[in-house]
Amino acid sequence: MSDAPDRVARIQAEWARERPDLDVSPQGVIGRLHRLAARLTEELVPVYTAHGLTEGEFDVLAALRRAGAPFERAPGELARFTMVTTGAMTKRVDRLEEAGLVARRASEVDGRGKVVALTPAGQQLIDAAFTEHIANEHRLLAGLDPADRDALELIITDWLARLDQP
Repeated sequence: MSDAPDRVARIQAEWARERPDLDVSPQGVIGRLHRLAARLTEELVPVYTAHGLTEGEFDVLAALRRAGAPFERAPGELARFTMVTTGAMTKRVDRLEEAGLVARRASEVDGRGKVVALTPAGQQLIDAAFTEHIANEHRLLAGLDPADRDALELIITDWLARLDQP
């Protein structure tokens, strides 16, 4: 690890010089997490692209696959699991349906409702893409000591829970 200040440290130093009245220490965590999230996205997206998917399409197929047989969910449930609006979900499902990866059908539980289900081609694609995705995630975490990784997971989990509280 380099002793040279990183981009966030340089930004903090500039703000400390310009606004010494403010404690800019939160930027140390928030700024680095923001940069890390962007870098992780840059490393994750090529796997989706290699399988002909966008990040959002990957999320939809993954949500369906992890639902278990018969690999289906209601559109609203999909929107909640992937944290997008129902309108955005409709567009994603439209594209996936056009590609033959999902199919819409009437719900067997609620005759008025619809479900989105993986097709065999969709299941085959998400299984291959997810296998490569998990290998990529292992690669990205390989530089962390296992104890540090476990500690980081606990800290982030706790922080998210606190932020999600009403």
